[in-house]
Amino acid sequence: MAISLGSIADDYTGASDLANTLTKNGLRTVQTVGIPDRSLALPDVDAVVVSLKIRSAPASDAVSAATTAERWLRGRGATHVLYKICSTFDSTEAGNIGPVTEALSDAAGGGVVLVTPAFPETGRTVYLGHLFVGGQPLNESPLKDHPLNPMHDANLVRVMARQSRRAVGLIDLLAIAAGPDTARTRLAALRTAGVRSAIADAIFEQDLETLGAIALETPVSTGASGLGLGLARALVRSGRAAAGGATTADAIRPVGGLSAIVAGSCSRATLHQLDVAERSMPVLRLDPEKLLAGPDEIAAAISWAGDRISAGPVVVAASAAPETVSRLQAQYGRDASGHAIETATSIIAAELVSRGVRRLVVAGGETSGAAVDRLAIPAFQIGPEIAPGVPVLRTIANAQGDMLLALKSGNFGGEDFFAAALAMMH
Repeated sequence: MAISLGSIADDYTGASDLANTLTKNGLRTVQTVGIPDRSLALPDVDAVVVSLKIRSAPASDAVSAATTAERWLRGRGATHVLYKICSTFDSTEAGNIGPVTEALSDAAGGGVVLVTPAFPETGRTVYLGHLFVGGQPLNESPLKDHPLNPMHDANLVRVMARQSRRAVGLIDLLAIAAGPDTARTRLAALRTAGVRSAIADAIFEQDLETLGAIALETPVSTGASGLGLGLARALVRSGRAAAGGATTADAIRPVGGLSAIVAGSCSRATLHQLDVAERSMPVLRLDPEKLLAGPDEIAAAISWAGDRISAGPVVVAASAAPETVSRLQAQYGRDASGHAIETATSIIAAELVSRGVRRLVVAGGETSGAAVDRLAIPAFQIGPEIAPGVPVLRTIANAQGDMLLALKSGNFGGEDFFAAALAMMH
C-alpha cells in the first residue's frame, strides 16, 4: 500500500474530523488508532490519518510518538505529512504544537513549516496571525475556559514562539490573496531569515487552496482540517490521488445491535446537546465528584443503562459545567480529575458494547480516545458526514465485530447532533 498523504492527528476526534475532510475532497482515507501492527491489512487508499493522544501529553512523549508515526507514514510512501492540530490551537505554554512541528521538520531535513488552524467552514479564521473563533478573538471565545488547555492569547505567532526553539514568522493575508507565487516568495524569504514555523492567515476557502498547494511542495505542514482540505484538493488537481475519488456508502452498511451515547466533554455545545437529547431519550448525568471518589458511580451507571438500553438509545454523561470542572481540578488536580473521568466513561462504553451496543456515539476528544483505546479498535473506514467535522466511522478488523461510531469533538455539531448521529447509523 503506497499512500500520497500521511497525517498525524493529536487526538482521535481531530483525526476523524480530518479523515472526513479528506474523504469529502476526493481522497480515499483510512483512520488508524495508533500505528498499525503488521498484521492489520488496510485497503488501498490515498491517505492515512494516524490517531494519537498527544495534545496534552508531556512534550517529549508527544515528540517521540509523532516522529515514530512519521517514519511509519514515510515508509508507506507519504511524501508529505500533515501534523493535524485542533482548529482552536489547543495547547499549553510548553507545547505540543511547537515541539512536534520542529521535530517533524528536523526529521524531514529542515526547512520552514507552514502552520494554520484556519477552517472557515467551522468558523475558524486567521488574520494577521490572530485566531478568531466564530468571529471572536480566541482569548474572548469560550476556549478561554477550556478545562484542559485554556487559551488566553489570540496571537498565534506569540503562542507558537513560546513553544518553539526557533524563530516563528507570519505569511499575511495580502501575500496569500495575491496567489501561490507571492506566498511562495514570502515563504522563501522567511526560510532565508531562519524562520522554522510560519503562521499563515486564511479567511476564505480559496486561501486554504493556496496554502494547500504551497504546503504540498514541502515535506511537513501543521494545521487543522482546513489545511487538509487544501492539501486534498491540490493532490486531486495534480493527479496524485486515485481516479474516482472517495466513496462513503459502504461504511454505513447496517450492523444491527443496540445504540448508546457516552459524553465526557464539558463544552457549552455538548452541554446544550445533552439538554436537547433529554427530550427524546433517557439521559443519566453522572456526578463527577462521585466518579473521583470510587467505582460505585460507574457500577450504578452500568446498571441504569442495562435496565433501559433494550428499549432504545440511552445517554450516559459525565459532562459538567466549567465552574464544576475548575473546582474539581483545584481539589484533586487537573490530571487526576481528567484521568478519572476518562477512565470511568471508557469503562462504561466498553461495558455497553459487551451488552450488545454496536452503534456508539462518544462526545469529547479525551473521552473518545479513552473509549476507543479500551475497546482496542485498530482502524476505521470513513463514512458520510453527520455534521461538519464528524463522520460516521466503521470499524476495521474489530474484535467485537462490525460497529458504527461517531467521535465528536466537544464544540462540534448542532443542538440535535445526538439524534442525527443515531439516525445515520442504521
